[in-house]
Amino acid sequence: MSYIHMARGAVVAAAMAVPVQAYADISQPASEIEHAWDHIQFEVTDRSERLAAFSELVDQADEALKQDPKNAEVMVWEAISLSSVAGEIRGPSALGKVNKARKLLLAAEEIDPNALGDGSIYSSLGTLYYQVPPFPIGFGNKKKAREFLNKALVQNPDGIETNYFMADFLVHTGDYESALKYVIIAEAAPPRPDRPVADQGRLRELEALKTKINSKLAR
Repeated sequence: MSYIHMARGAVVAAAMAVPVQAYADISQPASEIEHAWDHIQFEVTDRSERLAAFSELVDQADEALKQDPKNAEVMVWEAISLSSVAGEIRGPSALGKVNKARKLLLAAEEIDPNALGDGSIYSSLGTLYYQVPPFPIGFGNKKKAREFLNKALVQNPDGIETNYFMADFLVHTGDYESALKYVIIAEAAPPRPDRPVADQGRLRELEALKTKINSKLAR
């Protein structure tokens, strides 16, 4: 993602290998958004399709929150989807999306800091803080980013996502040796049976990140 890693209508979805609506199930809104997001992020390559599909997930989350305003898991997935929209549109016009994403994550933290049970709130906040430009353009802050990413690792020390985002952050700061350690942990993370598409996609990203790190360390 350029602004955010998370950091990639019906007609567009119908063109995809697996339509967003195929996941729709109002009884489990967070889970359905999660699986749709995995497909879009890691299997859809056309930028216009990605933007439309991520935007649709934001609308889907909005509708779910109208029915259940305190659903922290849906808040997190709406924030991730907003960040993904920002990553597709890029530039100053993305700032409104990431500002809303941050507000949703902070609201979700107040309701349930362990929502989704995998450090997602803190990984997402940390990623926002190191991907978004600092003041006066945005709210980016590397110190806050590190604090949130560390909180995510406390919740989920062996997770593929928590370690991937810490590694990516450290690459951004130029600490390649430390970043490599987190890449290795992420690569050894236990597979998530309910998220095979996301696991495969992250492993590809980890391989690319490791190649970048090794090239920097070899200089």
